Amino acid sequence: MNFNLEELKKDHKTSYLAGVFEGLEKQEKELQEMSEIDESLKEMAQAELKTIKEQKDATEKQIQDILDKEKEEEEFPNEIVLEVRAGAGGDEAALFAWELAHMYEKYAEAQKWQWKTNYESKNDLGGYKEASFEVKGKEVYKKMRYETGVHRVQRVPATEKNGRVHTSTASVAILPIRKKVNFEINTADLEMEYSRSGGKGGQNVNKVETAVRLIHKPTGLDVRSTNERSQLANREKAMIILTAKIQQLKEEEEAKKYSGERKNQIGTADRSEKIRTYNFSQDRITDHRIKKSWHNLPKILEGDMGDIFEALESGETGNEEE
Repeated sequence: MNFNLEELKKDHKTSYLAGVFEGLEKQEKELQEMSEIDESLKEMAQAELKTIKEQKDATEKQIQDILDKEKEEEEFPNEIVLEVRAGAGGDEAALFAWELAHMYEKYAEAQKWQWKTNYESKNDLGGYKEASFEVKGKEVYKKMRYETGVHRVQRVPATEKNGRVHTSTASVAILPIRKKVNFEINTADLEMEYSRSGGKGGQNVNKVETAVRLIHKPTGLDVRSTNERSQLANREKAMIILTAKIQQLKEEEEAKKYSGERKNQIGTADRSEKIRTYNFSQDRITDHRIKKSWHNLPKILEGDMGDIFEALESGETGNEEE
């Protein structure tokens, strides 16, 4: 057995099986010692040892299955923070950021994932200057991980009198929430601000400073959480998001370092990379990383993204249309 029993005992998922395995090893040792002392018991001991070995093998397989599942959950966690932010293009960019968030929310709904708003900052037209969401569910990071980057929209805005096509952008970041991280955030590096949460009506939520903004001074990263009921809950949520952001920053740096050595990579998980264009006049979405296009833009913006995600997962390429 290549496992460390003491480590397995500390994990609530494997502690019981580790105890079973330890007990079987003890029985095995006692039987071996007994058969060496008394030859007449050797045959009976051999039969029992065979049974114990079968039980040990079965227990070992159960432990390995749990560890394999934990490893997969660590690589592809079932919880993410999804951020959208308006880029170039003013109000049109903010409206596009809202449409992207809506598209992902509809897709999440179809996947039966949980969707929860952490923070949103809107313009006068209801578009998102920036917004942050928590998404939980099976394979959420595995399916969504290629969405990080700059999304570009080409269309005639409703406010455009001369029918000219405008180009606007919005950025998306997909941050996996990992259970294990290999760094600690020093509290001395944090700046914390409190404010009142926005909302309708005169409920207490608007009278108490429950909204939290955390600033990580060494990196300049800042996160907000406004939708939890208490200041403590918002602070905890903000800390989880900040940890995910710092982790992503480290992974981006690592990816850039080795990007030349990686084959078949779809981007670098860098939010400054232009990944996709949504062209309304031609009813077409083009993913520039795999040079592939899809039509029926209204349907896709209502969450019908399965074909896009499948193509990205397989690395399937096509002929990019411009």
